[in-house]
Amino acid sequence: MYCQACQAQNPDDEEFCRRCHQKLMVLSGGAIAQEEGLGDPEEDFSFDEHLLERISILEEALKRTTETVQQLLLVVRKQQESLALTEAGVATARELLEQQEAIGPELWENTWQVQRTRRLAAIEKRERFQEHRPRIRSQYRGTAPEVFEELLAAAEEAFATLDLDRALEILETAFAADRENHELAHFLGESLFNAGRTAEALTYFEALLERDADHFEGLVYAGVLHHEAGDDERADRHLRRAEELYPDTFLPHFSLGAVRASQGEAEAAVEHLRAAVEIDPAPQARYLLGRSYLELGEVNSAIEHLEAAIESSSDFEEAHYQLGMAYLDRGWNRKALQSFRRAQTLNPRKFHYRELVRYLGDAGHAPLPEASQAVARELTLGEEALAEDRPEAAYQHFARALREDPDHQTALTFFALSCLALDRTQEIEEVVETVMRDESNELLRATACAIWIETLRSRGRLREGYRVGRELLESVEGNVSRAIAYYEMAWNLAELEEDLDEALDLAQRSLEQSPEELRQFPLAALGWVHYKRGEFPQAVECLEDASRLGTSSSTLTQLGMARLASGDDEGARQVLDRARSLRTHSGGLEFKMMECLRHSRRVYDRLTEQTARDA
Repeated sequence: MYCQACQAQNPDDEEFCRRCHQKLMVLSGGAIAQEEGLGDPEEDFSFDEHLLERISILEEALKRTTETVQQLLLVVRKQQESLALTEAGVATARELLEQQEAIGPELWENTWQVQRTRRLAAIEKRERFQEHRPRIRSQYRGTAPEVFEELLAAAEEAFATLDLDRALEILETAFAADRENHELAHFLGESLFNAGRTAEALTYFEALLERDADHFEGLVYAGVLHHEAGDDERADRHLRRAEELYPDTFLPHFSLGAVRASQGEAEAAVEHLRAAVEIDPAPQARYLLGRSYLELGEVNSAIEHLEAAIESSSDFEEAHYQLGMAYLDRGWNRKALQSFRRAQTLNPRKFHYRELVRYLGDAGHAPLPEASQAVARELTLGEEALAEDRPEAAYQHFARALREDPDHQTALTFFALSCLALDRTQEIEEVVETVMRDESNELLRATACAIWIETLRSRGRLREGYRVGRELLESVEGNVSRAIAYYEMAWNLAELEEDLDEALDLAQRSLEQSPEELRQFPLAALGWVHYKRGEFPQAVECLEDASRLGTSSSTLTQLGMARLASGDDEGARQVLDRARSLRTHSGGLEFKMMECLRHSRRVYDRLTEQTARDA
């Protein structure tokens, strides 16, 4: 054993050094036959001092770390206490407001959900920006780096304050000053795409590809957006290049399959979608693959993939509908009816409120409020987007109209329509309440109330929706407004399946008081009530009349169900085929493709990690 102080050799059983009498603590190896020389004292002691110094430094670092951890624990405990006090204060405020009947529990919950969703979205976007920011800064090639840095800081501040539109405006200004910054183009394209501003997003993705021609997301997103814009040649070129460069990733195969399916090329769609499902069996890919197999007549394969899509996503309304069609092709009528019924439950029959608002604009006794040129332009563009089944774009246009005129009744009503189309239920109640406070236009109030009832119905709150309809009926006088209230109440009672006699009476009253331009809707409601009552011949008659006045996939689906239930299998098949053809050309494929892209962030993240590992 060697002494740690003087390096002298000592017997293994000694506790203290024989030379310097220090306690022996460090084992340096086995004993040797004879004592070694001490060597140069300067050299020996410099090593010891270095070793002791390192130990002292580590001890000090450990001490500071322990103190820091203790301080952090104190801070966490204080934060817990503060959060508990804050929660108690909020709960007290809520209880007092509810006791005073200033607000209801539902309003509180909905408002809280809206604020939470906005905050989480802003935090997510801010975190994404913080990920991109170092790369954006490193790619700057302009002559005013201080100004560019100020713009990035201002954008981050806007993200933190929930002002996403302002943040994007600042970043667009930054890109105008540095058009070679492909990382900034990437972030702007992605953000605008997620916000539904697809035309603007395409501009930035094309700018990205000009500087990095093989960028993965640039190729995929630009391809999808070109397809949506009708430029299938460029879409095909971008997506095939992405598939060639990244053959083991999901998005290129899925996007090409969705494009081929929308073009009616079922065989080509199956080829790409099978490859996509092998990589990632996402429910959207399973659904499109099953639908393509169904168009090819391969019913068993279609059923397999549609059932798998529903197993992964039980509220996938379109998959339930297509599965019903597949069951019908197999002759499994009972299972087909169950699937169609499930689809109807997930997507109840919606009043075409857009047509109602348009009717109001043409009615001399109830003209829509006048709008400025800017608001009118956004309303027109938003209506066009709704008519083309582009709800995200419509949402953006109506939101811009509200920024121009926050209290414009028509803009508020159309904004609620777009929220309904996108299932943004948290935002609807606030808008509806704003419209309801203005008593100058009874029909707009009735329309806004009906949108809220539909929102409640889509969330399964049928009794509450019926109550709102009853309150609307008591507060309006015009025939059209009362027809709307009767219609909504009839639908909710039919869905509850409790008082179908009253539901029948309400549907008949709605039909009696509806103007000729809107009769198709109460007729469809009357037919659906007859269906619920098991009166299938009457249901078929009413639904046929409704479909003659205005063809829609929903009314045709209900007519097909009524014919199937009445034993008219061939007639049901013909009607449901017509309904399926309307769904095929309604833009639903593009919507599913966009939806899957927005939820495939993990795919690109995995690709980036793999690329980094390979490098």
